Amino acid sequence: MKPIGQMTCAELAAFIESCLREKGIDVVLTGGACVSIYSDGKYVSMDLDLVNTLFAKKREIREVMQAIGFWEEGRHFTHPDTDLFVEFLAGPLAVGEEPVREVHEISLETGILRIISPTDCVKDRLAAYYHWNDAQCLEQAALVAQTRVIDLEEVERWSKVEGKIDDFSRIKHRLAGRET
Repeated sequence: MKPIGQMTCAELAAFIESCLREKGIDVVLTGGACVSIYSDGKYVSMDLDLVNTLFAKKREIREVMQAIGFWEEGRHFTHPDTDLFVEFLAGPLAVGEEPVREVHEISLETGILRIISPTDCVKDRLAAYYHWNDAQCLEQAALVAQTRVIDLEEVERWSKVEGKIDDFSRIKHRLAGRET
């Protein structure tokens, strides 16, 4: 296996997830790292947000992370051989007010990467745009939507549930890859 310092974002996440899974800890990648992966590196995230889906104790996570060379610094874990840092978010795995229904598994040399779907990645980024007016997250959502196949009808349904159907109507063309 390649050294941590030579791992891509996806490879490092798969490696960490596999080490945690061996100890019965289940996590799923979410956030900006998903945008990096689904955009084939057109967007770069420097952190791995892993949702602790089964509510493992912080002590258990810390033990695994230390065993593979990561050290806790505040709420993040860092490793001397990579600029990527890791944060564990409390479950449940959700986008906005709804649970994530689909988790993809990608087999890599370093392990199995469990990651939210491209459609849920778009919804995750739109949640930040809708609720905090984060324009960068809208750009990230559009990048994923234009790079991967997403279920735009599902994004529309979810936007309505979030009370943001008017906002969705204004940006739908960007997610469909048609700038106007």
